[in-house]
This record gives sequence, C-alpha cells and structure tokens, in this order.
Amino acid sequence: MGTVICSCLLGDNAKIRLKLSKILHKEAAALYPDQMPEGAVQVSEIEMKGCRREFYANKEGLELPVGTPVILEADGGYDFGIIYSTGPIAMRKLQLKGQNEQAESLLSIMREATEEEVREYSEIRKREPEIREACINRIERHRLEMKLVDIDLRLDQQKLSVYYTATHRVDFRGLVRDLAGEFKARIQMVQITTREEARRTNTQGSCGCALCCSTWMQKIHSNPFAEKPQLPENVNGDNFSFNTIGLCNRPKCCLAFSKTNGKNGHAHCSGNDHARNNGWPSVGTTFAVRDGNAVVEGVDQQKKSIWIRYVSTGQKRRISLDQYNSMTGRRQGGQA
Repeated sequence: MGTVICSCLLGDNAKIRLKLSKILHKEAAALYPDQMPEGAVQVSEIEMKGCRREFYANKEGLELPVGTPVILEADGGYDFGIIYSTGPIAMRKLQLKGQNEQAESLLSIMREATEEEVREYSEIRKREPEIREACINRIERHRLEMKLVDIDLRLDQQKLSVYYTATHRVDFRGLVRDLAGEFKARIQMVQITTREEARRTNTQGSCGCALCCSTWMQKIHSNPFAEKPQLPENVNGDNFSFNTIGLCNRPKCCLAFSKTNGKNGHAHCSGNDHARNNGWPSVGTTFAVRDGNAVVEGVDQQKKSIWIRYVSTGQKRRISLDQYNSMTGRRQGGQA
C-alpha cells in the first residue's frame, strides 16, 4: 500500500467530501424534524485529519454550518476540525452508532476558528514531511519492526500522534523518549489495521472512485459482509483477486452492498445485471447451451475474457465477451 496521499482537511478531496455532506443535508432535511427535543445537547460531527470523524457537543448553541472550521476541546489543550454534519442528521448518526446516551459527556466545540488559526493549521501540515522523516530515522535507529503510516501534530503542538502498523508487539519506549525530547510534545503511539491505513491514504480505489472508508462509511468492519461471494481465486492459472481485494489487502467493503441471490451468494442473470456491469455477466450466472447449462466461473475484464464451466461434463472453457453475448443471444432467440 502506498503512503498517505492527502489526509488533510483543506485539500481538494476534503472539499469534495464536504460538498457531498452539504447535498446530504439538503436532501435529508425533510426526513428529520427541524426541532430538537427540549433540553437536548446539540451535537456536531467533526472531520479531523486522516478522514477521522468524531462527535462533539455544541453546548454554546453556535450557528455552525457544514464546512465551518472550528477549535475543539482536547485533553490538556485544543485541536482543529471542520464541521462535517450537524443538527438532526448528526444526532441521527450518533443514534445509529449507539452513542446518543453519551451526548452529555462529549467534548465540546470551543468556538469557530479564526483565519489566523486556519493559517497556523496549514503551516503545521507543511511541517509534517519533516516530522515524518525524523520519525522514520528514529525507527530505523532503534531497529523496530514497524511501518510508519501517518503522523498528526495537534494544533496546540502539545501532542504528536504516530500511526503505525506491525505484525507483532513492538517495544517503542526508547522511540517515544527520543521523539518527546526532539519535538517537546506528548507522544501517542497508535497501532492501526490495514483497513484503517487504507482510510488514511484518502486515495482512489480500482473503480476510480474515492475509497468508501475515506468518504462516507461511518465504521470500518473487520469482516464487512456475512457471506463472502464464491469467486474462484485461481481458474486455470488466472487470478481474479483484483475484483474482490482492496488496497488494504482485504475484501473490498463495497462487496457488502452487492446484490446477491442464492445460497452461495451468487448473483443470477437478469436484464439489469448487464447494465450494472457494463455488459459483463456476474460470476455464478447460469445460461443455456446446446448440451444443457453452463455457469460463469470467472470474469477477467483486463483480458476481456470469461471462464465458463459446462454443468453436464464439468469442462471449463475460456470465451470472449462477444462469444458470451452470442451464446446468450441464441438462447434468447430459442437456439442454444
């Protein structure tokens, strides 16, 4: 997996996410009541560095629309964030996460950030490559088997969070002492999973769109779907894993939202299947041939080929998309 591309709050990707959130607020305004329950604490969802979103209480009742930069209460200091959702929508998200009863104990939004504080935040982000290089040098000096993913220096510069991945437990006490002495700040070492690492990269997936985990997903699940689709990993030497494996080297989160039918999670052929897949059949599609039925066992869009298996003989065959369309067209015309 590549390094973090854009985990800041002021880049183009962040602006796109905020624009989508504004559209959501506009479209969902009619679904939720405008009036909050009397005495309820106003809650806002705040986006922070690394596509991280947390809920904060707006105890002062400030008018903070989506996209407003704010100063946030933090442990022993303050931090910077941007309003991602607010009002009834933020409260609904809090309820969906089962945290609505904790609204009273949430940290608070202190105030709207000034232009000077926004510039200060930008300057801190410009220092991050230098800080990252220093962390990498310290890790190599201590010969620690860990991969540095990202760093996050708080706005008050009193706390530095270091995000890393490792396959086993790491003794980083010496590293923490060195970093604390160099940056004069509290050091927080945060071990994350490869899914969280992918979220922080804030890049595009193989589909060409921004990663689901970086944009709209509220929570990353270790297993995003209950029944994994029965896709062959290796058919006659061809690997189809690029269809199912994401940047995190785990099954893609979007597979949880694929429409399936049948005990094995296979998607069966219908008129809309071809429209959704740009003409490519879904794995598991059964269609009629001269000697009975055949099943689609693999789709390789890169090589523009389809692997099928004849049900009666078990023979496997590789055909092109045009051949498949011709075969299914003859079936539709009544000639197998």
